[in-house]
Amino acid sequence: MNIVILSRNSNLYSTERLVEEGEIRGHKIEVIDPLKCDIIIEKEKPTIYYKNRYLDYVDAVIPRIGASITFYGCAVVRQFEMMNVFVVASSDAIQRSRDKLRSLQRLSKAGIGMPKTVFTNYSRDVEEVIEHVGGVPVIIKLLEGTQGLGVVLAETKNAAESVLEAFNGLEARVIVQEFIKEAKGADIRALIVDGKVVGAMKRQGKDGEFRSNLHRGGSANVIKLNEHELRLAMNASKVLKLPVCGVDMLQSARGPLLLEVNSTPGLEGIEEATGRNIAKSIITYIERNRRIKNHF
Repeated sequence: MNIVILSRNSNLYSTERLVEEGEIRGHKIEVIDPLKCDIIIEKEKPTIYYKNRYLDYVDAVIPRIGASITFYGCAVVRQFEMMNVFVVASSDAIQRSRDKLRSLQRLSKAGIGMPKTVFTNYSRDVEEVIEHVGGVPVIIKLLEGTQGLGVVLAETKNAAESVLEAFNGLEARVIVQEFIKEAKGADIRALIVDGKVVGAMKRQGKDGEFRSNLHRGGSANVIKLNEHELRLAMNASKVLKLPVCGVDMLQSARGPLLLEVNSTPGLEGIEEATGRNIAKSIITYIERNRRIKNHF
């Protein structure tokens, strides 16, 4: 198969691993920068032009699109969909997952547990917002934040008010969530491929850090998920229609609580922590689904 990885950096660990495993299995793998693609819209003949050639030979696409280029990156993915190319994550699913508020609303309706969350339109009644999530401390998150950026722990009402006023002044949309103290600065990342958990790790924030992101100095260890955690991860993947994704959750006194679903999860941390060949699982998923698509 001719498989395209949409990525702005071919040297990233995740991109390199997908190229490596694809080539091992006999496929032709090409890394393409989505921002350098021209989308040609024509009656009954949608095409993509890239570096003096038409991408009309592609069998499957693996989107590795950063949050900063979501709009154009998803437009490129959508064009491949119009060309009847198999994509690992659809453009609609990527956009749903990138909109924290929209995804939480959908997941909540589906009965998936999550921390109490409030979204308000630049409200100055901070005390009421805090009461809705059970009081301080609270977590304040930018709707557009990624990798722990734009996430603040406000331990007092004064701190929460100051942070919200600052974000309001910048006209930045935020959500306010309850702080799950018993999680102790740790979370769980479950990696989903074809709707099933293929690896899971527990990430622990460094001392004094409530965010557990690995690139912020956190550590990771393999973990075996219990039945409730497995069900939450697989259900979240199904609700957002992301057969390949990373599902982040917290362990709480009332069971696992979903934090977010990542449509382009990094592979380095979870492959190192679990020893699992996640990249191979993704390539195998493409092979299996291309066969099904060709059959019909």
